[in-house]
Amino acid sequence: MTVSVLLADDQALVRAGFGSLLRRTRDITVAGEASTGDEAVRQARRLRPDVVLMDIRMPGLDGIAATGQIVADPGLAGTRVVILTTFETDENVFAALRAGASGFLTKEVEPDELRRAVRVVAAGEALLSPSVTARVIGRFAHRPAGPSPTTDRLSVLTPRELEVVRLVAAGLSNEEIARELFISPLTAKTHVTRAIAKAGVRDRVQLVILAHACGLAG
Repeated sequence: MTVSVLLADDQALVRAGFGSLLRRTRDITVAGEASTGDEAVRQARRLRPDVVLMDIRMPGLDGIAATGQIVADPGLAGTRVVILTTFETDENVFAALRAGASGFLTKEVEPDELRRAVRVVAAGEALLSPSVTARVIGRFAHRPAGPSPTTDRLSVLTPRELEVVRLVAAGLSNEEIARELFISPLTAKTHVTRAIAKAGVRDRVQLVILAHACGLAG
């Protein structure tokens, strides 16, 4: 499967650097580029990429607001956003997750890590840089931001799915969940996918946030 990527950054050199790197990757294509948040939203709606690599600080509509518009668009249900920024602060992480981003990386990311990020997020997994820990996600989940989610959104899950969600919230990958529960990685992935659908969240990152907010995670 080839993953299509939209690059959104106000610096042409940054777009050129990431674009050159990704274009040399066999299973990744660069569908387009954008230099502003407004343009990123327009290009996303036109191109419907699998992944948008989104800068935070851009003129006009910033990357966080642009992410929110992309995530809220029913026509872009298959598009995931990875935030790329120089400023990895807690507030940026909180804002990116709250807007619905599926990943968060700094621009100092290594080439192989960037390629992996694109593939992982396109496959529906969560992607956070190593320095963005479960503690940060937990802090985000318990910050006031409108009505608090209720456990009703998790009450539809089976006991096994709840067990899997607890492990997802603890930061375990599908392979690690499989080893923990003595099941196959494919079965673990199936449980996660079903939990995401039943809970009505967009992806794995939002499932982790919901688990923390509902008190399911330790």
